[in-house]
Amino acid sequence: MAIVQVKDLIEAGVHFGHRASRWNPKMRPYIYGKRNLIHIIDLRETVRGLLRAYRFLAQVASRGSLLLFVGTKRQAKEAIEREAARCGMPYVSERWLGGTLTNYRTIRDRLKRLQELESMWLPDGEAAAKANLPVYMRSMLNESGKLELGKSPESAAIRGYSKKMVATLNRELTKITRNLQGIREMNRLPDAIVVVDPHREEIAVKEAQRMGVTTVALIDTDSDPDTVDLPIPGNDDSIRSIELMLAKLADAVLEGRASLPPEPQKGGGSPPGMTVKPHQPRPTSTGNGANAGQASPKPASAAAQ
Repeated sequence: MAIVQVKDLIEAGVHFGHRASRWNPKMRPYIYGKRNLIHIIDLRETVRGLLRAYRFLAQVASRGSLLLFVGTKRQAKEAIEREAARCGMPYVSERWLGGTLTNYRTIRDRLKRLQELESMWLPDGEAAAKANLPVYMRSMLNESGKLELGKSPESAAIRGYSKKMVATLNRELTKITRNLQGIREMNRLPDAIVVVDPHREEIAVKEAQRMGVTTVALIDTDSDPDTVDLPIPGNDDSIRSIELMLAKLADAVLEGRASLPPEPQKGGGSPPGMTVKPHQPRPTSTGNGANAGQASPKPASAAAQ
């Protein structure tokens, strides 16, 4: 079964490129023709690129590796957040901070500061590690989306600061949350990044190249395909086109993660890829001195994908 139908690509407007005057000559192999001064992308190349990217992402996800979704343009922001959350991967949808990959230690320090600021809103004595801080902080917002001091517990540390200091801390918290919310659970560098419009996300692509991170990109006719490892030629300005492509790539991640072996249970579980049958008690000996039906747990064979 095909990953995507050409009819769906046409309905989403994936074949529309930029104006011919804005094209990058290196995109010539991916262009079918020109109509009304607009380049038309060859959908055969789009399907080939999507198929290669799908297989690669499924393979990377099957190893338990991280993938980072990047798309800060207005058309891609909502789709990036939704599809990354659906497949459980980190994302950057607001702004790419320089050094997110090349200076990751500093980014981790800023995330620690974010946790410190959020823990000020917790009741006295409650550990930040045990609380779901993102959900808890959303409960502290008022109708306009701003943090409201009156909603914090009476014993919260934030109530011990002056009104001016609270406003300063809230501005810092809001800024860090806006920029780093999507990567707060990213505890290591990703093995690949999925980029919408590498021409706009030039810094992210360069950092990925420097760190040896594979780049999968939805690339339009105004971009340079040599800067990315797996280009998917297509319209990167249409919301429907971006949503369609990201949905297929997120499906690839989910397919790869589905092949991961079950995690061992705490307190001593089965090895990865092994399942153990429930223990059956040994029957008591009868008068004839025979133990019939003795059973012992045996590991099942690893599931093959």
